[in-house]
Amino acid sequence: MKNPEKSGKVEWKPGNMLYPLPAVMVSCQREGEKPNIITVAWAGTICSTPAMLSISVRKERYSYDIIKETGEFVVNLVSKELVRAADYCGVKSGRDVDKFAQMRLTPCTLNHIKAPGIEESPVCLACKVVEVKHLGSHDMFIAEILGVTVDNRYMDEKNKFHLNQAGLVAYSHGEYFELGKKLGSFGYSVRKTDKKSAGRRKRK
Repeated sequence: MKNPEKSGKVEWKPGNMLYPLPAVMVSCQREGEKPNIITVAWAGTICSTPAMLSISVRKERYSYDIIKETGEFVVNLVSKELVRAADYCGVKSGRDVDKFAQMRLTPCTLNHIKAPGIEESPVCLACKVVEVKHLGSHDMFIAEILGVTVDNRYMDEKNKFHLNQAGLVAYSHGEYFELGKKLGSFGYSVRKTDKKSAGRRKRK
């Protein structure tokens, strides 16, 4: 809890404190084996053309070898309905349990790759690995997004996708949060200035 009587800064040792982060469920599968899910908080957008993203995975994780061998995976966005499953898939190992079965999730077929998506996710990003960077505790899988599949429930009659109505989840300092109050939209600070300038011009 914030203490209003304290002020200033406290110096900590270097660490990963870049929060909040998207909590995503990454699905993967070796041919002939059961599909698996690993929950990843270290994921990010890295390029728009071509569309690319990255995920960072510890080498000892069960999904690490699957992704490295197959060269593909699916990033599934997490909604509030999926947050319990996301947490479970982050603490349980696919070596021991069938996460799809335990969480009653449905593998879905996607175009472009063999790895399945998660039917219950609002957005599934089909990814092909183009580079693996060995960094230390984690390896970063840099991947091209070959296809995007979205839940029709969030499409309106004009074919506009309302992703922010899906109750997306963020991860921050060990806790999960549903995205909340809208504070603005991209470029709103400039648009406000332009409207004021236009008003001044009209009054002159």
